[in-house]
Amino acid sequence: MLLLILKVLGWLIARAPEFLLRATAVVLGDVIFFALRHRLILSNLHHAFPEKPATWHTRIGRESCRRMVETGLLSLATPFISEARMRHILLASPTLETAMRARLANPAGIVFAAPHIAYWETETALALLIPPECFPEFGIIYRPLDNAAADAFVKRSREQYGMRLLSRREGFAEALKILRRQGAVGVLFDQNAGMQGALTLLFDRVCSTSELSGLMTEKFNARLYGIFPRRVGFWQIQICVDPIPHAGTSAAVTLATNRWLEQLLRGDENVCASWLWAHARWRNQDIPTRRLRLEAKRNLLADDLAARGLTQPPRRTRIWIRLPNWLGDVVMALPLLRALRASRPDAEITLVARAQFLPLLQTWGVADRLHAVPPEGGLRYWRHFWQLRREYIDVWILFTNSFRGDLEAKLSGTRQRFGILRSGKRRPFLSHAYRVPPDFDESRRHQLELWEDFLGHFGLAVPADRTPLAAAATTSVAPRGPIGLLPGSENNPEKRWPVAHWRAVIEALPQENFVIFGTPKDAPIAEAVAAGFAPDRVRNRAGKTDLTTFAAGLAGCRLLITNDSGGMHLANALGVPLLGLFGPTNPVRTGPVFAGQACILQPPGCPATGGGRLADLAPARVLEALAQATPAPSSQ
Repeated sequence: MLLLILKVLGWLIARAPEFLLRATAVVLGDVIFFALRHRLILSNLHHAFPEKPATWHTRIGRESCRRMVETGLLSLATPFISEARMRHILLASPTLETAMRARLANPAGIVFAAPHIAYWETETALALLIPPECFPEFGIIYRPLDNAAADAFVKRSREQYGMRLLSRREGFAEALKILRRQGAVGVLFDQNAGMQGALTLLFDRVCSTSELSGLMTEKFNARLYGIFPRRVGFWQIQICVDPIPHAGTSAAVTLATNRWLEQLLRGDENVCASWLWAHARWRNQDIPTRRLRLEAKRNLLADDLAARGLTQPPRRTRIWIRLPNWLGDVVMALPLLRALRASRPDAEITLVARAQFLPLLQTWGVADRLHAVPPEGGLRYWRHFWQLRREYIDVWILFTNSFRGDLEAKLSGTRQRFGILRSGKRRPFLSHAYRVPPDFDESRRHQLELWEDFLGHFGLAVPADRTPLAAAATTSVAPRGPIGLLPGSENNPEKRWPVAHWRAVIEALPQENFVIFGTPKDAPIAEAVAAGFAPDRVRNRAGKTDLTTFAAGLAGCRLLITNDSGGMHLANALGVPLLGLFGPTNPVRTGPVFAGQACILQPPGCPATGGGRLADLAPARVLEALAQATPAPSSQ
């Protein structure tokens, strides 16, 4: 049945008037562009040519789709087109004629590397343009159709002008024989070769490139040409070839063909419009379970970067990360942000967070871009995320667990949206979810462990980097600084150690200086703690700092005594030794995560997973831990 359909369509197309075929290509091309592949095409073009305006992307994308339809129409009609008409369709370029003269002067095996450019199948009629003595043997490796009858029909029609079609499945050995006899072999080289390809760059994006042309060129020391059809009109094609210089090895050939293609598409807008932008060229590296690492059979990135004069891959894979809304959770995500940076060095990482966190995030140096969550305000809020469609984001990672956060990602048009799915909860706007295993007891496992499993599910293989920021920057906290105090807790009053207990600690250490930190909401508590003490010994900074000066103040302390709070996690990230006071909350799940000095104190009889009254934690216990944690300041 399929064969009959192909024959009837081909016969009709071959006899249809040109104006009707042109109109068909325009209409079907626009259907493909606007209804079927619109976002993929524009994303590919935006990644490859970010400097071009949106109108250019649209024009090239539409023309590419129309030429793809033209290609399909000609492919169907080819079995019913006469040789005379085919000679009118095909033209020899000056570069092809030059290659023919070189071949006659110095016979050698030739590999023609063909990219996915519209009208590529016309290359099977190349024999109409070259004398038989130039290429007495010419084979083209092709992918056979699954339908045997249809495949035989297509193969027969393509071979009518003297070319031999060699199946990818069985024809590779015959292709090698042709090269050994100094013949010519054409092979389609692809940038979506799956796990069997080699990691390379194309338009500065990591892709998986087929190595077949490189293997054959190296094995037989063959000449390498890039071959492509240049459209000069409707069903009017000029066959062009370019010699591709290379260093002789398979890897060098693979890299050289990609660079040749990139230069061709950048330098010739006509050919650029013929490349099939509707195909997912960089698809191999967005397999969800491998998304957060680079993996292929071979990795040629180091060689490719060296050839381009680069030391690191360009950051063209757009990964946006929606951070939590609480400071402590944001800080606890840092070890995984570092791991992601190491695992996907090609990623342009954008952190999406509340505006007040952005100055702090800037100092961490783990992101290329920062994006503030706008103030909540009805339709304007949601329109903001809808407009992010123009960013053509590749993947959106959600550390949040809310419907709001999921809808933000969905509105952005991002195709891959990763999040955590717990039992009994629905998150319909996620494209892919990590399901928390039934045996994962969140009360007895740290939140960072869950996040590690979450990102590991999507391919992250680099361990979380728990090095404190101070150690990473080869600096340290002030050894003779004051003792910092964090008596507040913005989101839960039960997490606050009583004011009287804080005052008892200060009174017991008359030789020490203290600094009290906190948010504006913590100011009343801080004032109560500081009341009556000399201001030069107990400085009250609560509500008087922004986040970056707060962090700088913490780094100036030699030790911090703190409730379970975002400030505790920030101090831990900065490498400040701390005493963390936990009562109702669970330090097993939300305790400090960085590899710094941190002592967790809980009330007597309190389970390790929390649930005690913080008021039952006596000041004497804190003073004892303080004496063990840090020596007294020097009197010098």
